[in-house]
Amino acid sequence: MKLLLHVCCAPCSVMCVKTLREAGVDVTAYWYNPNIHPFTEYQARKESFATYAESIGMPVVWNDVYGLRPFVERALADLDNRCAGCYEERLRKTAEAAKEGGYDAFSTTLLISPYQKHETLREVALRIAAEVGIPFHYVDFRPFFREGQKIARTLPVYMQKYCGCIFSEEERYRPSRKN
Repeated sequence: MKLLLHVCCAPCSVMCVKTLREAGVDVTAYWYNPNIHPFTEYQARKESFATYAESIGMPVVWNDVYGLRPFVERALADLDNRCAGCYEERLRKTAEAAKEGGYDAFSTTLLISPYQKHETLREVALRIAAEVGIPFHYVDFRPFFREGQKIARTLPVYMQKYCGCIFSEEERYRPSRKN
């Protein structure tokens, strides 16, 4: 199977790619993360992932959009459900690129994080798969999260401190604050 895998960062991709390759999946990465802020964080993650992908011989399709304004507008339109909107944006672009590129399916490294809204992520991906007309390859990578982080710490990759958006940064550093 030829899979287009949306990647959010190098550390989250480690075990996703390893697991998929061990299952005989031909993985191509897809970089599209307009949610990552500030710009210096976006650049650090992108550059780190580029170096990592090259080191493991993984091809990458780059959709290098730093989308501060569109992301903030989308998030503020439905602040309480901003994660679903973010999943929608990134996974729709991935699915469209997968279909256009002749891939058999698409997936995402977001499925490894215990910090993501896993069921919402899966529901959004399955809906997009039906709408775009390309299968979503679902794997619950969460059991591999700690192992992946441990391996990533041994590699020369950037280890971020929050999921990506400015709201997750606040949650990371001010966990008791809701608004």
